[in-house]
Amino acid sequence: MTLPQKLPAPADFAHVQDWVFDLDNTLYPHHINLFAQIDRNMTGFVAELLQMAPDEARALQKRYYHEHGTTLAGLMLHHNVDPNAFLERAHAIDYSLLKPDEGLGAAIKRLPGRKFIFTNGTVAHAEAAARALGILDHFDDIFDIVAADYVPKPAGATYDKFAALNRVNTKNAAMFEDLPRNLMVPKALGMKTVLLVPRNLGAAILETWERVEHMDEGSVDFVTDDLTGFLGHILEDAA
Repeated sequence: MTLPQKLPAPADFAHVQDWVFDLDNTLYPHHINLFAQIDRNMTGFVAELLQMAPDEARALQKRYYHEHGTTLAGLMLHHNVDPNAFLERAHAIDYSLLKPDEGLGAAIKRLPGRKFIFTNGTVAHAEAAARALGILDHFDDIFDIVAADYVPKPAGATYDKFAALNRVNTKNAAMFEDLPRNLMVPKALGMKTVLLVPRNLGAAILETWERVEHMDEGSVDFVTDDLTGFLGHILEDAA
């Protein structure tokens, strides 16, 4: 397998006009583990909906996530779940773990062109998280699971809808993600792809399909555990 690069060369991002960021474990580090709260809420929702024990509900939740891209997609397909009820429950979390990140905000603000959040969560969740990080005002728009008609990444149709809605020329765009499988379509569309990994990768507990060694060969151009530092390097090269 051809390993992705860690730092860009001056010309690698010179053409980029649209910067697209996933939210969870991308705009904030994996070790903050904000998603653990969402995960517990999803397990509770599944347990109550299907009258399951927590361990059975979690196993089903993870199977749907693996097979359908999100737990919600599986619940909608197999159990006709109201997506709004699920999303409201899933994102009823405490955002106080997130602190303002002035360095990240300054780097995103300086990027030339437009900036987007592209998430399998909701606009409300993305706004709350980005606001807590102090970076919300630096984004032009948020494309969420509702805008995607509840069809999550990595579905190709969802990337197409995002690009069409925002008039993004994918050959002049870059995508930042923490899940390797969610970078396969962007790479095929001509985007520069950057994979965010945990800072202590060896100690992080990741699903098999989240691990860098299981990514599709050629789908990831760069890998980093420091988004602010990586953006800073791009900006230094552009200066």
